[in-house]
Amino acid sequence: MNSVSAPAVDHAGSLNDDRTIAGAIDRWIYVFMALSFIAYTLVGFIPDSMMKMAMVDAGQRPPFPAALHVHATLMGAFLLLLLAQTTLMATGRKQFHQTLGVAGLALGPALVIVGFILVPTMYHQVWGGLQAAPPEMKAGMEQGLREFDNIVLVQIRIGLLFPIFLAIALLARRTDSGLHKRMMILSIAPALPAAFDRMTWLPTTLPASPIAPDLYTLLAIAPMFAWDLIRTRTVHKAYLIWLALFLASSLVVNLLWNSEWWHATVPKLVGL
Repeated sequence: MNSVSAPAVDHAGSLNDDRTIAGAIDRWIYVFMALSFIAYTLVGFIPDSMMKMAMVDAGQRPPFPAALHVHATLMGAFLLLLLAQTTLMATGRKQFHQTLGVAGLALGPALVIVGFILVPTMYHQVWGGLQAAPPEMKAGMEQGLREFDNIVLVQIRIGLLFPIFLAIALLARRTDSGLHKRMMILSIAPALPAAFDRMTWLPTTLPASPIAPDLYTLLAIAPMFAWDLIRTRTVHKAYLIWLALFLASSLVVNLLWNSEWWHATVPKLVGL
């Protein structure tokens, strides 16, 4: 995302020129993507969170663990940082963008660390609830725990893909602006199924299969991909890198989903 003061060609070969509609879209498409990711998150999480908080108040579920609050705060901060950074570049304030970018170096690792703390914390909470449940509720809770086993697969995938994509984006920030700006957006995309899964009005393949959330994720990045394809007539390498890892991990998740081996492995992974 180049300065508005002068036209420039990025590594994808597209001309960023304020004097054309296409040039404006070249810059503002990234702001749109950041805003859309925030919108998906709010639409998915606000109703779900309000419902669960009401259940906590009614004594129908345990309080949220501290790690969950920290994770939500860090994720919100990262999404807002993404919006701020894309807006700064769209309005030509590159120096501020570079200064603020230091925050990303701290937020990214913090998100990964807290995420890997949160997964076993939540699993232990669900497992503990199952042990304390009355006999008439155990069957339903056991099925819920098996479904949580599958969710752990998706959470592990996010925990692996996000730091890889973020590292690629940060390493390219001085040498390849085209790769940097696209990969910053794409880095957070694997986490979007957490929002889509909570949109109960969307058609879904869950809990039988994780295919639907993956398809919604692909649709979420489609505007940026489509504009790049229209503008440059080529597929930028950022998408090739992202798709290779996203689809490979999706294959693994689908193969392990609901397998007895995975159900037996998850408790060991979380220390039970």
